[in-house]
Amino acid sequence: MKHDKTRIIFGAILLSLSIVFYIAHYLIFRDPHHLFIFMLGDMAFAFVEVLIVTLIIHEVLNYRDKQSAMNKMNMVIGTFFSEAGSPLLKTCASLDENAGAISASLLSVQDWNKSSFRQKQKEVLNYEYRLQCPPEQLESLKVFLSSKRPFLINLLQNPNLLEHETFTNLLWAIFHLADELEHRTDFQSLSEADQRHLTNDLKRAYGLLITEWLSYVNHLRESYPYLFSLAVRTNPFNPAASAMIKD
Repeated sequence: MKHDKTRIIFGAILLSLSIVFYIAHYLIFRDPHHLFIFMLGDMAFAFVEVLIVTLIIHEVLNYRDKQSAMNKMNMVIGTFFSEAGSPLLKTCASLDENAGAISASLLSVQDWNKSSFRQKQKEVLNYEYRLQCPPEQLESLKVFLSSKRPFLINLLQNPNLLEHETFTNLLWAIFHLADELEHRTDFQSLSEADQRHLTNDLKRAYGLLITEWLSYVNHLRESYPYLFSLAVRTNPFNPAASAMIKD
């Protein structure tokens, strides 16, 4: 409210100064003909100024702000995959009986273009996940996600992620899985129904992880070739992946 009041006062001052200078012009030159010529000319150009400032410059500044926010957001997403996302992807792939199908499809990311990444994102939506989660693996996931909880909570507090709905959905899916696992103490005595429920929670996180990983790698391909190179060499869907560069 105070800010709006300040703007009104500032506008009134500018308008008053304009009137004062027009009056001064008339008193000095006594030429209303030219005064009105200049006034109408200035008023006509004001519409052009509005066009330039509001439609062109404003859009350019908005685009730059969005690009800056997107870069910051992708930095956060990159940290997520380095810290938790890639290990979780590898774990899910190792539990997926149908992993060979998707691994074969995602091994050649270094040769893709933008449209290829989009096409693969559509394909993985229809991918048939066949996760098998034995009790010992569920317990291992519980330990892993518990160790990453502070890190994941810090990610949710990052304002840049508010603009990225799909990544936020991924974080919520992982949090839900972590919470479900935390409420179980004896994984050896799980009923079949309970084990299916946990497996479905993991499938949800797995599908979102793949989609976000593809989106992130595509961003690296376009903006950071050196980071893209590392992402290709450490592809979580490649069993023989290694950061070491081979001859």
